Amino acid sequence: MTLLEKIEKKTAKVAVVGLGYVGLPMAVAVARKGYNVLGLDVNQKAVDCVNAGDNYIGDVDDAELTKLVNDKMLSATSDYANINDIDVIMVAVPTPLDKYQQPDSSFVVAATNSIVANVKKQTLVVLESTTYPGTTREIVAPAFTEKGFTVGEDIYIAFSPERVDPGNEVYKTANTPKVVGGMTENCNEVSKAFYEQILDAKVHMVSSPEIAEMEKIYENTFRNINIALANEMTILCDKMGIDFWEVIKAAKTKPYGFMAFYPGPGVGGHCIPIDPFYLTWKAREYKYHTRFIELSGEINNAMPEFVVEKADRLLNKKGIALSKSKILILGAAYKKDIKDLRESPVFEIMEILKERGVDFDYNDPYVDKFYNHLTKEEYISVSLERIDLYDMVIVVTNHTNYDYDMILKKSRMILDTRLSFDGRKSENLIRL
Repeated sequence: MTLLEKIEKKTAKVAVVGLGYVGLPMAVAVARKGYNVLGLDVNQKAVDCVNAGDNYIGDVDDAELTKLVNDKMLSATSDYANINDIDVIMVAVPTPLDKYQQPDSSFVVAATNSIVANVKKQTLVVLESTTYPGTTREIVAPAFTEKGFTVGEDIYIAFSPERVDPGNEVYKTANTPKVVGGMTENCNEVSKAFYEQILDAKVHMVSSPEIAEMEKIYENTFRNINIALANEMTILCDKMGIDFWEVIKAAKTKPYGFMAFYPGPGVGGHCIPIDPFYLTWKAREYKYHTRFIELSGEINNAMPEFVVEKADRLLNKKGIALSKSKILILGAAYKKDIKDLRESPVFEIMEILKERGVDFDYNDPYVDKFYNHLTKEEYISVSLERIDLYDMVIVVTNHTNYDYDMILKKSRMILDTRLSFDGRKSENLIRL
């Protein structure tokens, strides 16, 4: 039976390498469609959780995961030797930046080498990890050809960027349109057939992995740059005494040519603050300086400092020195209604406050405690019962389940970086 026939009849066995925010939701989505799925992760704790049916990712339904595991449709392992009979392998491993803001491809390299050592012929391998254009052709494919595989004939290789928006109640893995770019026409044919089987959304095919890789970077760079523009306008409007939030509200009335982006205390998450730098690094190979991208990064990275400086000015007007104040940070996760702390601006805000000798606490209903690698301290979420004791509340994350009326009533002063109190007014409420 050919690979295409296995995919069509749903007898193809699927492996998902990397069981994090991308991999586990994808493994569940594939198993839900009737394919037998093997999750693979070097983190034994993640493997044990999956095999026990214990969910640790917010976008995965607890009951569904448990049912799929109990029905033997989904299992996990840390041993690559178990992929020797797998027909489709999806790779969703981390692609971080190193300390020099350069792509760290070590996870992709390690996963690829482990797959090559154990994979059989007539297998589809798709890289889903966000990375720079050229990764699939320059890193993944050569590892297979060096082992004697012929791409497009006995091994099918493609790139399909993940599109995961943690906390999004409308678009999940299964119903988000997918972009796929294969190494050859045969690779495209096989990968298209597979994704059309597992998704409830359109599969958009492109002519090469590089197009798909660049498309993903462009998506997140577009957002990063426009957020930077909103942040820069906020800083300027603050100096001019203009309410930029009202400016945005007015601009949104235009039915064409405008898309609203909002300022904030900084840009968090794994994608937006990181992905654009994959491109700036790759551009150096072509002797091109991506000035726009790097400038947007500088502006967004400066927002935690701006937040603290504005807090300092507001407290001074009340006759309170920042170093003598007591501040409550509301929200630690990088976006509302999730527990994900990756690249959250709260790390830097806390670091700056600590450097300035400020006594501060934080509250987050989704994050009970966390270790701040910048301050090298662990913090525990405090109760809001005595919110009135703090000189200022800084809203960093606007979780939906906060009682904003209570917070507004009891707080001495609030610096709102997320338009959390939209529609409410008070002389002690100041927007970023």
